[in-house]
Amino acid sequence: MRALRVIVVGLIASLLGPGSLGAQESLDALLDKVKRSRVENQAINRQREAEFRTKKSDQQRLLREAQGTRDRLERRSEQLESSFNENELRIISLEEQLRNRLGNLGELFGVVRQVAGDTRGVLDGSLASAQFPGRAEPMAELAESKVLPSIRELEGLWFTLLQEMVESGKVVRFDTTVVLPDGEQVQREVVRVGVFNAVSGGKFLQYLPGTGKLTELPRQPAGRYRGAAQDLEDATEGMVAMAVDPSRGSILSLLVQAPTYTERVQQGGLIGYITIALGLFGLGIVVVRFRVLWNTGRAMKAQESSDKADPGNPLGRVMQVYEEYGTADTETLELKLDESILKDAPQLERGLTTVKVVSIIAPLLGLLGTVTGMILTFQQITLFGTGDPKMMAGGISQALVTTMIGLSVAIPLTLLHSWLRDRSKGLIQVLEEESAGMVARRAEAEHAQ
Repeated sequence: MRALRVIVVGLIASLLGPGSLGAQESLDALLDKVKRSRVENQAINRQREAEFRTKKSDQQRLLREAQGTRDRLERRSEQLESSFNENELRIISLEEQLRNRLGNLGELFGVVRQVAGDTRGVLDGSLASAQFPGRAEPMAELAESKVLPSIRELEGLWFTLLQEMVESGKVVRFDTTVVLPDGEQVQREVVRVGVFNAVSGGKFLQYLPGTGKLTELPRQPAGRYRGAAQDLEDATEGMVAMAVDPSRGSILSLLVQAPTYTERVQQGGLIGYITIALGLFGLGIVVVRFRVLWNTGRAMKAQESSDKADPGNPLGRVMQVYEEYGTADTETLELKLDESILKDAPQLERGLTTVKVVSIIAPLLGLLGTVTGMILTFQQITLFGTGDPKMMAGGISQALVTTMIGLSVAIPLTLLHSWLRDRSKGLIQVLEEESAGMVARRAEAEHAQ
């Protein structure tokens, strides 16, 4: 910059020329100005140089500090990298140890989850849950857990299993809400037989897992089971006979579905009703004939110990004939006695043929019902196929029930007919024996004469 200014001044001086004084003075002033400017510029430059040297030393110091920081950080990085590598190796070793140690624990956890799930299912349908509600929720959480169970959870599982085993061997009474078949909820005392049966008011109860309450079965089992339940409720000590359902309700649910005698008769249909009506008719005849033969037998037995003829019984009428024709010859007396016996024999055998016919017709009607039921079954198969056995149940039930009714009528009527026939023949035989005795006495008297 200073050289440029000197050159500019030289050029201006050459242009003005040496002859001009004013110009000379102007040049001197200009030169002085240039000198002063030069001096000032040099001072400024020196100041700048001093500032630059000062800043340079500061920059060098900062550079040394930065380099020191960099070296320190590099050493720290190397240390961290070394620690990282060591930790990585240690983590791998620890993970291997963890896997080895978790091997048995993993199997144990799987078993715990399985047992907890099974226990939850047992508790959901257990009668003891009606007395101790809320036991299944912790088991559900444990069965669905994704982490290792705690000691407290394992102890809870152990306690629940032990409680269920202990309660299965107890007969206890407790008050709870019972849902009646019409939906009404009442507070009742319930007797629980282990985890198998619960009864209240002489009726069997069923535990509903959805509501957690006991409900009275709308259809109860046979009367002998209800009687045992009532005896158990009334008992205060000692041994009491009670039906126990080891399947925890399955057998009871099937038992209550078993049809009653009335329902079985209804399954037989019209043929079943006709068979039963014939059976009752035959049974009525048997009852009437039984009374007649019983009274006749008693009267004849009384007549045997009496010498006076009583026309109110067959033996008395035979004796009356003997007395009436006592003077007649033997052949005439024998014929008259036979005539009297022949008159009384139909009275003694009356109704037996009808009972025999009914006993023969009953199984035939049962066979007819069997054929009708099988025809109905095959019609159902033709229309709906064999996919649903319940569609064929009606026809098969009719076939079997009518056969059962027919045999149930025929077997006892056959036995009763045989007994009545033997009874009537026995009475007729008594008449014949007494008649033969009378003829023999008459013949001896004639021979003696």
